[in-house]
This record gives sequence, C-alpha cells and structure tokens, in this order.
Amino acid sequence: MTILILVATMSGNAEMVADEIAGRIEDDGGTASILRMEKASVTTLAGATGPVLICSSTYGTGDVPDNGAALYAALQAERPDLAHLRYGVIALGDSVYPQTFCFGGRKFDELLASLGAQRVGDRLEHDARSGIYAEDAAGDWVETWLRDLEMMGENGR
Repeated sequence: MTILILVATMSGNAEMVADEIAGRIEDDGGTASILRMEKASVTTLAGATGPVLICSSTYGTGDVPDNGAALYAALQAERPDLAHLRYGVIALGDSVYPQTFCFGGRKFDELLASLGAQRVGDRLEHDARSGIYAEDAAGDWVETWLRDLEMMGENGR
C-alpha cells in the first residue's frame, strides 16, 4: 500500500516538505507517491486505497493555495463519502498572521473530517518563524504519524 501525499503550494515549500516526508516513509520501509493537487480530483480521494497525507501551505488571507483550490471546491460541491479514508495533515503558515495561521491545511482537515474521513494523529502546524525548517519538523512528525497509522492497523505498506 502506498501513502499518497497531496501537495498544495504557492512557492514550493510544501513540495519540499512532501519530498522529505516521502523519503522518511521509504526509509521506514513504506512507499509514497507525491501528487500536486492540480493533478488530483475528487476521484483521487474517493478511490484512495491507502492513507493520504495533505501537505498545504496557506496563501493570501488564509486561503488554500491556487493549485489546491479546484480540488477543495470540488470536494465541497460534490461531498463524497470518505469514511474509508485515513489521513494526516501538514499545515504550513506564518504566525505573523495569527488570524489565518495554517488555514490552508486546517481547511482541508475540517473538510475531510466533515466528509467522514478519519485523521490519524495530530495535525502538524509549522510556523515559518519557528527557526526550524519545515522539512525537519515534518520529518520528525511523520515518524509519529506512521506509528499512529500502524497502531490503527494501516501501516501504509
């Protein structure tokens, strides 16, 4: 089973994080596939047979990045039953904007939960001002997430 990493990004930071995460998953013996959200559809999530990781930055006034906007809107409009889906969220943001901090990832998290999907573990919210590279924080976080996934009986392999 492959863990699908869906990426919503404006500047490429979320994509760098996804690359790090995929490497960590593979180092742990699993497999990972990265897909930018503009190439994904409702069917991508509705037909997912393994866990999904959402890796999203935040854009503008708390928006989903442009390349994830169509998928987000389609999920809202079509409202597929995602009760089979297990997912995790890596949300990237900057605390200089406290009213919209990590909203890109938070919005996906809330939407997936409202469609019946079950989040595994805690959502990672990375602050660009933390002094820690997002890739490093996500690399550490994914190890815990993989353990949580394994405890659920879905180790993503």
